[in-house]
Amino acid sequence: MVKVPHRLYLTEDEMPKQWYNMRADMKELPEPMINPATMQPATEEDLYPVFCKKLAHQEMDNETRYVDIPEEILEMYKIYRPSPLIRAYNLEKELGTPAKIYYKFEGNNTSGSHKLNSAIAQAYYAKDQGLTGLTTETGAGQWGTALAEACSYFGLPLTVFMVKVSYEQKPFRKAVMQTFDADVIASPSDTTQIGRKILAENPGTGGSLGCAISEAVEKAVSTEGYRYVLGSVLNQVLLHQSLIGLESKIAMEKLDEYPDVVVGCAGGGSNLGGLIAPFMQDKLTGRATPRIVAVEPASCPSLTRGKYAYDFCDTGKITPMAKMYTLGSGFMPSANHAGGLRYHGMSPILSKLYHDGYMEAVSVEQSKVFEAAVLFAKKETILPAPESAHAIRAAIDEALKCKETGEEKTILFGLTGTGYFDMTAYEAFHDKKMNDYIPTDEELKKGFDSLPQMP
Repeated sequence: MVKVPHRLYLTEDEMPKQWYNMRADMKELPEPMINPATMQPATEEDLYPVFCKKLAHQEMDNETRYVDIPEEILEMYKIYRPSPLIRAYNLEKELGTPAKIYYKFEGNNTSGSHKLNSAIAQAYYAKDQGLTGLTTETGAGQWGTALAEACSYFGLPLTVFMVKVSYEQKPFRKAVMQTFDADVIASPSDTTQIGRKILAENPGTGGSLGCAISEAVEKAVSTEGYRYVLGSVLNQVLLHQSLIGLESKIAMEKLDEYPDVVVGCAGGGSNLGGLIAPFMQDKLTGRATPRIVAVEPASCPSLTRGKYAYDFCDTGKITPMAKMYTLGSGFMPSANHAGGLRYHGMSPILSKLYHDGYMEAVSVEQSKVFEAAVLFAKKETILPAPESAHAIRAAIDEALKCKETGEEKTILFGLTGTGYFDMTAYEAFHDKKMNDYIPTDEELKKGFDSLPQMP
């Protein structure tokens, strides 16, 4: 029997030339976004003041199964893609499991994560439309870094509103974004009306992704020739990130493998949606029945403890409303170390698939996440981002179940990025100063009370 290689790289010619849109195969579509001004379903044109036209079209397109990737985007992808599919032989041995563990590693670029897959597409479409600049928000800083790289490549100015707690925890992220000419502002800030309002109500706040989104949208709509772009949650982002799953599936087919379990960390849903896309297609069309597991922090548990309801995507309540699993746009998460998973809601596509029983969700405490991260680093030599380590934790737990039952399952998880900017988190773990904050029902109720009243 031929031994599976530790790392399998596809050739550039084997890279997908199209993105895959899960909505085209869903039995029931997610509910439409609602325009808060009219309380009617948002139209593509409603999104034009905020998003590039092509991206607004992708956001609303429920029918096109495969979308051609423009040649300019493919050329930039080739700088760092295809990314490797890796067999975790050393981790398997350490766990003593009969399971086969594979992971798709998306950290081989300067942003250190999968975020560049969508950043390149969004910057390209903005440039193609003739826009003069972009705004965005970032939590841990990976999305901001990725978009700064892409905007620099296409020659577009960028303003990034970075969640204040992450801005303070990860100063070198800011330095990387500035290397690519981005203007980085700690959010909430006094540079926008909504930022000033939030600071007046809560002067000591560490901020949130919802708050940073509000500031970025306000800046975009009030600046001529600018538009706003978002790194997760949206349909268009899951479309671009389908590249992760499409490459994974091609690579696994080359090895004559297919996952029994697909595991991804979940904040807004970009990497999870991208990783599971072709496997979810198999599930939706009846070709296969892989288990799909979303892993979220116990401190920000939108799927496992949230409500499936219409909510604003931002704290300032200026974006369209989406039906999703949410903790309420007013929910202020604790300053846990997985900054990229601190969003109050979950992608409408993933929320609908979860609601309809196509996937599962688990929540995990951050000390258990870091236990898994340290073990993984020792055995596989990659220092994972705290966000990615949520998927590692759940993949290890699945492999240990196989150890108990003797099942030889094939497990695939997404290693979304590296943790080199997260050393304060690793230090807190090693010094035993890490807290496992889990919100009480009363604290969650405050967020739920901020949900909009729908007619």
